[in-house]
Amino acid sequence: MTLVALLIALAAPAVLGDPAQEARANALEMEIRCVQCQNEPIAQSTADIAVDMRRLVRERIAAGDSDDRIRAFFRERYGDFVLFRPPFDARTWLLWGSPFLLVAAGLAVMAGFRRRSSEPPFTPEEGER
Repeated sequence: MTLVALLIALAAPAVLGDPAQEARANALEMEIRCVQCQNEPIAQSTADIAVDMRRLVRERIAAGDSDDRIRAFFRERYGDFVLFRPPFDARTWLLWGSPFLLVAAGLAVMAGFRRRSSEPPFTPEEGER
């Protein structure tokens, strides 16, 4: 029984002494994607790499790094994909703009169909031409 408790204690992330730092760590862990699970934040993932990533977040907070610097560290190491909210820049404009482009295209298609359906049908004389 004590062996199981010891293993659980070793797997759990170290709790930071300052409640503000702990809150920062928890928030950052929800923003960073597990590179193995891909659709889970590292806070919820049980993968070994997520455990290492959580440890890195806490070490960097304890060392005094800012949230932006920690995000940049993971972004440099794993790419934009590691962040659930990648930054808006020249490489990610299509990612951020695609929902708006798709909505605009859908509205244009709907307007085209509506315009066609509002035209009056052919009269018998027009059909003979």
